Order: sequence, then C-alpha cells, then structure tokens
Amino acid sequence: MKTVDCDYFVVGTGMAGLVASLNLASRGKVIAISKGRLQDCNTNFAQGGICCVADPGDTFDKHARDTMIAGAWLGRSDVVHKICEEAPGAIRDLIGFGVRFAKNPDGSWDLAREGGHSARRIFHAGDITGGRCEAALVRRARKAGIDLREKTVAIDLIMSSRIGLPGENRCLGAYVLDRQTDEVYAIRSPNTILAAGGCSKVYLYTCNPDSATGDGIALAWRAGAKVENMEFIQFHPTCLYHPEAKRFLISEAVRGEGAELVDRHGRKFMKKYDPRGSLAPRDIVARSIDSEMKRTGDDCVYLDIRFRGRTYLMKRFPNIYQKCLEFGIDMASDLIPVVPAAHYTCGGVKALVDGTTSIPGLSAIGECASTGLHGANRLASNSLMEAAVCARLAAKRLAASPDRFRGRPPKIPAWKTGDAVPPDEAVLVSHMWDEIRRLMWDYVGIVRTNKRLARAAHRLKTLRREIREYYFKYIVTPDTLELRNLAVCAELIVRSAQKRHESRGLNCNLDYPRMAKKTGPTVIDGFKPATQSRGGRRGAKE
Repeated sequence: MKTVDCDYFVVGTGMAGLVASLNLASRGKVIAISKGRLQDCNTNFAQGGICCVADPGDTFDKHARDTMIAGAWLGRSDVVHKICEEAPGAIRDLIGFGVRFAKNPDGSWDLAREGGHSARRIFHAGDITGGRCEAALVRRARKAGIDLREKTVAIDLIMSSRIGLPGENRCLGAYVLDRQTDEVYAIRSPNTILAAGGCSKVYLYTCNPDSATGDGIALAWRAGAKVENMEFIQFHPTCLYHPEAKRFLISEAVRGEGAELVDRHGRKFMKKYDPRGSLAPRDIVARSIDSEMKRTGDDCVYLDIRFRGRTYLMKRFPNIYQKCLEFGIDMASDLIPVVPAAHYTCGGVKALVDGTTSIPGLSAIGECASTGLHGANRLASNSLMEAAVCARLAAKRLAASPDRFRGRPPKIPAWKTGDAVPPDEAVLVSHMWDEIRRLMWDYVGIVRTNKRLARAAHRLKTLRREIREYYFKYIVTPDTLELRNLAVCAELIVRSAQKRHESRGLNCNLDYPRMAKKTGPTVIDGFKPATQSRGGRRGAKE
C-alpha cells in the first residue's frame, strides 16, 4: 500500500481548511484533500458575509452579547469574546490572500446587517461572499505550493493504539480513497486537521451541498474524540421554495436590508412571535415559519422586499436577483416563496479555539468543530468568522510547537480488503440514505418530542447495524463512506437531543417547553472499540 508523508494533513478545502493550510505552508509540507472538487464546500455557497467589528459605533462587547443572546446563553463567554476580538486579524489575512470586500464610494467598508445583530458589522462581497473567498483562497493555495488533492475521500483516521503501537493513543493520519483510481492509500502525518464541514445533509431538505455528510465529525468520533451539542442543527428560515430550485438560499442579508416575512396575503406575521420581527435570530424565525405554515396549511411563506426597487436589488443582490428571475420570480415586483431547510451544524467535535481536541495529533476547526462560540444557535455570519479565526489560531499553535514523530515514522499497516467483494446492489445504499434523511426530517426536525426521538433512535440502531454489515461485506465506495458517516451523525444528533431536557435555541422539545435554569453542553464520548484492530482492515466495528 502506498503511504504519502506530510507535516500537516488537512481534511477539507473550505474557509477553515485553506486558511490553516496557507498559514502552515511555510512551515512544512501540507496536503489538503477534498472528496469532490475543491470548491464543493459550504464556504463556496455562503452568501451573507463575515462578522467583524469595524464601525466606530460598534464594539467587541456588543458583538459578543449579540452572539450570546442568539445562542440562548449557552455559548462560552470567554470563547465568544476571544473569537470576536480575533476577527479583525482574520479579515486582514483574507484581504492579504486576495479577497476583495465591498466598499462605499468614500472608501469605507460597506458593512451589512443581519438578523440578531445590533449593528452593521458584516463584511461582504455582494451576495456571493463565500464564493469570492473560496476562489481567492484556492488561487493563493496553488501559488503557495500546497498539495491539493481533489476527489480524495478520508475513510478512517489511523490511531496508534488500533495498529498496535505502545504509548498514548494518537492520530497518525488517515486511510483515504482516490475516487478516480479506486486506490486506497495512507496519508501519514503527525498533525491531522479536520476541517470537513457540517452534517446538514442528514436531513431531507437542506440548502447545503451534497458534500455536507458530517465526515469530519464521524471520523473523529470513531477515533475516540468527544463530540458536543449535536442536537443544535440550525434550520435556515429562508430557502427558496420552487419545484426546480435545488438548495438555493435567500440570504439573511435580504432581511437585513428590510425584507419582511409575510403570508400569502402579504400580511406580516413575525411580530406575533418576537418583538424583533423578521430580524429575530434564525432559530426563532425558523420555528415561527414552521408554526405559521402548520397553522395555515400553506406550503411556504414569503419574503417581501419590493419596496427597495429593481435598481437597488440588482446592485446589492445580483446573484439572488438573477437566480430568482430564472424561476420566474422578480424580487422587485413579486413575493419570494421560502421555507426553512437544514443549514448549519452548531455542535461537533469538542475543540478549543485553536483546534485542540481530546486526541493528540488531531485538530478540528470550522463547522465540524464545537468551540463554544455558537451555543444553542449560530448568529448570522459568525460561521465564516469562526472558520477563519480558528484556522489562524490552530496554525499558529501548530507552527509554534508542531507534533513530530519520535524517531522513524510509524509503519502504517496496509489496507486489507479481506473477503469483501464489489457491491452488486447500489440501491441498498440509496434506500438507506433516503430513509435516514426522511426519518430525521420527520422525527428530529425543527420541533421534537420524546416519542419522535425514541422512534428515530430505534430505527437508526437497526440502520446502523445494516450499514455496518454492508460496509464490511463490500469494497468501499464514496457513497458507502458517506452513508456510514451520515448514520453516525444522525445517531449523535438523536442521542444529544435525548440528553437535553429543555427547549433552548435550536432544540425545541414539546415535552420540555421551557429553558432549564442550569444547563451546559451535551457531551458524548468518542467510540471505544471492545477489541483493538491490529491492522488496516476497515477499522473497528463501531
């Protein structure tokens, strides 16, 4: 089996993965992998922007308070303040990497405002901020000589104890699958950084790309890392509702510029649910829309921003305006039909702001990590901020005191196919994939109950057993690996939701309608196999 060595191995090529890679490029060899194209990530689809205090009337304390309020006071205050205060440095880095944010005619930053914010503090590049950031970072990464490997899927992390090495259990890299050649090989590194995004594809309706299958979270959990707050899956309130529109988001910034949520008769309804109206935080808006749709029986609600006029809308939201036109909707004269859709994973691998996890040699940053910033609900545009800040801090930590292999690099056992055979019925994978996503939408969605969670847990237990049997019987494929990871994340979400006996932020449980006076994160320990594997045969049977 081929083994490729590097000083820093990064799983994921979105904002977090590329910023970390660029900051480490001068310190050693960096390999960064993407299971599809480099741009197949949530960063590339982000519309709104990046939070950073820059207006003279704004302060870090205000930003931190807005973040804590949006997170239903479950965020860690020290972490929130730290990340908010580090944001200006991250913005300077991005500008240095070639990202061009919008400015006013007088040269000042054109700062936007979104739901939950008390001030304008959103750096943006029109309504395709993420795409502009991704393109600039990829260009700079290529110039920096980073080894960027597309269509390369991480199968499992390589743990020292599972290959029979003495001493503390640590991460040594990962087995990966080359989708173009079907070759399985090892990437060996003393520093593995997970930046693989969230798991919103676990739901039937999501605005995320197909890549959002929770790979980083599942990889870390199977390796023994702790995960936390997985019950907090954010549903974006305003995904375009149209039979031909797939995963297209109507940015939070549209409401930030005055759009109101209305019913099919054009009547505003958000003030009934929250005094902040359409600018309430996302968890409140999503639940309100869900409640309104159930009350009226309508399939969607609407955004009304017609008062802004065509000239303004085409300039401020060129991408959204054009996309809506493609579906026969003119934002300047028509109401925009919208529904909530799974959007962001607020929990994940338990990590510090510098990416440190419970496993030596393994870091986690970006959406797959849970630092304590978001609490029970993410404030709009805090995601790219967290990704850039934590990637920067993780790179700084690793550059200052990098992990090194003591003596010769450990020998990685060859991947053993054993008696596995090529899959003969791909329909089994697609069926289980669809079943998981539908049961999660029906039982573990915006509003939950103990009975719904119990039903989901029971069915997922059976599905996970079937997936394990399939995984060990057949040669691995990208679809099988994604299904395996998706099932792990679904179970972690359900287990976490069952542990939280309150309604807080994104976890709304009708059996526990109030917030508890004392609460904390829900932590689930990483998987511990009953017996340790002594080779590369598929990892432990989790």
